[in-house]
Amino acid sequence: MATSDTKMVVVEQIGSPIRREASQRQTLIGLGLNKIRRQSTLVDTPSVRGMIDKVRHLVRVIDAK
Repeated sequence: MATSDTKMVVVEQIGSPIRREASQRQTLIGLGLNKIRRQSTLVDTPSVRGMIDKVRHLVRVIDAK
């Protein structure tokens, strides 16, 4: 669970998963994204950062306060 001192990151989908590899589509779903301009707030962990890096051309990262 996220506590008050846990760092969070907001991810917004800016690209379409159409004509992308299945693994990239599944990564977007794992990040909680399924439509363009949708945002998801996640705990900033190495695994989440790895997922973001895999689809960095489809998402925009906003550091949450």
